[in-house]
Amino acid sequence: MTDKADLEAVEAQLGREPRGVRAVAHRCPCGLPDVVETAPRLPDGSPFPTLFYLTCPKAASAIGTLEASGLMRSMTERLAVDPGLAERYAAAHQDYLDRRNAAAREAGVEPLPAGMQSAGGMPGRVKCLHALVGHELAVPGVNPFGREALDALPEWWGSGPCVLASPEPDGRGETATGMDLQEEQ
Repeated sequence: MTDKADLEAVEAQLGREPRGVRAVAHRCPCGLPDVVETAPRLPDGSPFPTLFYLTCPKAASAIGTLEASGLMRSMTERLAVDPGLAERYAAAHQDYLDRRNAAAREAGVEPLPAGMQSAGGMPGRVKCLHALVGHELAVPGVNPFGREALDALPEWWGSGPCVLASPEPDGRGETATGMDLQEEQ
């Protein structure tokens, strides 16, 4: 489970209260959570298919730039011509499903329905690099496209944390982020 400081940091990163957080799945080199493991169902029972949720806004922005470059389309095209890559990606998908189903069992809730048995487009296409990078950060060496995207990212943490480790109001009733602090300096 996560501690209060981690939950506060994730809330500041998302700009809202996090839902269904089970644990910090990965920490950014700055020390803050950047991926959380979420429950397959929210407290109200509604499905939540993203097991490894990328929370760092700096990382998410950098990944968005990769997505806008057309990288996902070329990755998907490679699945059709590289059987070894397709096999590794299918194995990553199975790993994701196995982990999500184990989380459902641990929580004593129903697994997600068959129509929600994918994340990030796995196993047949690349749809969301955020989900794939989150998977790769949480389980290093498992997701080939998550690794490839991660390797293409700049060091998003290089200019400092994305949010304050212990969020404090900024005088406007809002939580100051690391980016706000940089702008003020």
